[in-house]
Amino acid sequence: MINKKTILGIERIDEFQSVFAKKRIGLITNPTGIASNFKSSIEILNEKTNLVALFSPEHGIRASIQAGEHLESYVDDETGIMVYSLYGATRRPSKEIMDKIDIMSIDIQDCGSRYYTFIYTMAYCMQACAEFDKEFVVFDRPNPINCEKVEGNILNTDKYRSFVGYYPIVQRHGMTMGELAKLFNEEYKINCKLTVIPMLNYERWMDFEDTQLPWVIPTPNLPTIATAYVYNATCIFEGTNVSEGRGTTTPFELIGAPWIKSERLAEELNSYNLKGVYFRPQYFTPTFSKYAKTLCGGVFVHITDRKTFEAVKTSWTMLYHIRTKYKDYFEINKPYTEGRPTLFHFEAGEDTIIENTIPLQEQLENLEIDSKNFLHISKKYYIYTVSYT
Repeated sequence: MINKKTILGIERIDEFQSVFAKKRIGLITNPTGIASNFKSSIEILNEKTNLVALFSPEHGIRASIQAGEHLESYVDDETGIMVYSLYGATRRPSKEIMDKIDIMSIDIQDCGSRYYTFIYTMAYCMQACAEFDKEFVVFDRPNPINCEKVEGNILNTDKYRSFVGYYPIVQRHGMTMGELAKLFNEEYKINCKLTVIPMLNYERWMDFEDTQLPWVIPTPNLPTIATAYVYNATCIFEGTNVSEGRGTTTPFELIGAPWIKSERLAEELNSYNLKGVYFRPQYFTPTFSKYAKTLCGGVFVHITDRKTFEAVKTSWTMLYHIRTKYKDYFEINKPYTEGRPTLFHFEAGEDTIIENTIPLQEQLENLEIDSKNFLHISKKYYIYTVSYT
């Protein structure tokens, strides 16, 4: 096992100067785009390349905007460089914008989940690069919840393709941004000119703490590494009338609703004896989002062992139990656009889960099948050491 500090892709730019020489550079980033000495990737590229454009994903280039809020393009105060929004009127850069650059690059911290929109911002920009004959460069970063465990159901893209799930991957994909870029480019036929600048001293077993890198909050509701670990277990509830903890100091680490009795739900969920997790009774009052200023009963999801914790199995078990035991209260929220699938549909991504038409045990068995099938595909695009067979 490696004990050295991980060297990020952005920290290796001097080794790859030939890629950027005499090119106009665009960068997709947010506050997570930093070197280990806290110097921003914007500053690094502005010093070492001809940085001419910045691109902002969901939550903004400063990660100050709540989920779902659109933003417009503006001039960055620090550099005077134009910032183009990729979460406003459009999520794909236009030909007019792409004509201003030769290389589109990305340096941003993913959280290891299919639900996270940053990976699709990357995919859309890769598509634009393929269409307009530009290069795409990934400054690679760690998967904060390690790359060893792969789990989930494969998204049905024919019915549920969206900005929270665009390609047929599982929830916990077990890949870095660079590896995902290779998967998207080759397996799903984007076919852009792609360069991944890999990390050094990084292996698949590593949790984020093992990298010895600073953690920077990637989005307002993902404040800690613990949140990233539990995100794949509780994010499914954001499309329902069960609170996922937004509006509290521990979003996604707790769930609940005014009609839930905390002690009862905790006892019931603990009876499943799920690996690496304990459900503690928790009452909470969100300050915004669902049930703002209303007391909710629920559970705090404590991960007791990261290595054995199965986030998606935990997710489907919690979901199945609550929608079955609380069927008189549980609801799937309405779609954002009439006639379209709901957020719950897009995140669940598969009809037997959406409709709850098969027993829980069969749902979990299907998870195992999909996980193995995706692993068989994804392993072809690994950059870093595989410590299992």
